[in-house]
Amino acid sequence: MISRLKTAAAAMMLAATALTSSGASAAPLKNSTPAPEFAGIDKWLNSEPLSISQLRGKVVLVDFWTYTCINCINTLPYVKDWNRKYKDQGLVVIGVHTPEYPFERNTDNVKTAIKRFNITYPVVQDNRYATWSAYNNQYWPAFYLIDKKGQVVYSHFGEGEYDETEAQIKALLAQKE
Repeated sequence: MISRLKTAAAAMMLAATALTSSGASAAPLKNSTPAPEFAGIDKWLNSEPLSISQLRGKVVLVDFWTYTCINCINTLPYVKDWNRKYKDQGLVVIGVHTPEYPFERNTDNVKTAIKRFNITYPVVQDNRYATWSAYNNQYWPAFYLIDKKGQVVYSHFGEGEYDETEAQIKALLAQKE
């Protein structure tokens, strides 16, 4: 009898957890914070090195990803579309490739993935997790939107909420400096 009660209690806890967690989180930040510079970058791909200070006056989408993460791969069509639609209006997308596995540290592997996924925006290799740590990031994929003043004003973790993220991009692009 006690064994059945324990099993039932465990099942209820799992069900409650499943109902209360969506696996993704998105929100404008209540208190914006200065965007950290890109730190400890091993290699810039598709671009010469850029800095957050150089990007003042632009809206920046920082996308933490890795090329074998299925959730990251699922977000790529949206990120590429935002880049295509808004780059001429002032959006700069920076992919921060932070490896989950040792073989993902290899620049040739990352270059092959960039070509396979047809990524045209800048990608940085953050093999030592320095930029990841500067953002206090914990997830793949993760989006951070930086306004024209260099403040992180929005974040999203995981898949989904694409319309909300795009609405934030549009709103930031429409803001005066």
